[in-house]
Amino acid sequence: MYDNFANWLFNLNQNVAKSLTTHKKIFKKNAMKTEIKGFDLTIPVNNFHLSYDDVGEGKIPIIFLHGYPFDKKMWQGQLDFLASSYRLIACDIRGFGKSTDEKNDLSIDLFTEDLITFMDKLNIDKAIICGLSMGGFIALNALKRFPERFQSLILCDTQCIADTAEVKAKRYEIIDEIKSHGATNFNEGFIKSVFHEDSLTDKKDLVEHLRNVVFSNSENIIMKGLVALAERTQTCSILNEISIPTLIICGRKDEVTPLAQSEFMHEKIKGSTLQVVENAGHVSNLEQPHEFNIHLASFLATLSGIDKTS
Repeated sequence: MYDNFANWLFNLNQNVAKSLTTHKKIFKKNAMKTEIKGFDLTIPVNNFHLSYDDVGEGKIPIIFLHGYPFDKKMWQGQLDFLASSYRLIACDIRGFGKSTDEKNDLSIDLFTEDLITFMDKLNIDKAIICGLSMGGFIALNALKRFPERFQSLILCDTQCIADTAEVKAKRYEIIDEIKSHGATNFNEGFIKSVFHEDSLTDKKDLVEHLRNVVFSNSENIIMKGLVALAERTQTCSILNEISIPTLIICGRKDEVTPLAQSEFMHEKIKGSTLQVVENAGHVSNLEQPHEFNIHLASFLATLSGIDKTS
């Protein structure tokens, strides 16, 4: 009789486990079906509200991370170009754009933790991560700490090195200047540094748009962002461990994160692809969107199981 009871209890536990697994799958499936799509959506993440755009459909989303001190709208040209084939998500990083946080100190580690929590909240197990400049710092940091969460990597106008002592000291000098005289001089100089010289004269509407974005940040966020950049750690040591498909894009005349840095990463990441965008500086996706989008679409076409038709 004891054996019969033990067998009955074992079977009961097995049935309960199967039922729970089934219900979890149904819940996840229903959650995916009821995803909210659109622009300027918000979701609570690690004690602040993260603003994001979520458009298109696909099995594995592409998450876009903007540079400093920009916002998610810098990816609008890529969202418009690719939304018919893929699920695309562009985030305002904590403190920037509409992801307001004036209280907490900022760091690349914190941005990475926000990214992973954000993915968890949207039931995203794996993503393709695309980051420009600071967004690339976050992407590499995330890949170092959470490699299992990413299917592919796209690095744009970025680098794996940490600040040298000289560059770090310069950032803190800028912070002191902002405290004393405001951020106007820094903002104006930074805007000029990110564009190709031809863009400054021939694409004045674009330059003015980005200028407005930069000046929309509070001086507090400009300074805290500089600290985050100054205190980041290098990720060059993990490059030879990266085994997922990787695309590297860089403007030929990028003076903020020079092409040599992209060439170094390309050399170290086995099987990676490097695309150089002519007549572009540090914001190659904005200065030459057509060429940038073609490189992006060509790379995505080599990946299986990520679009809505897969």
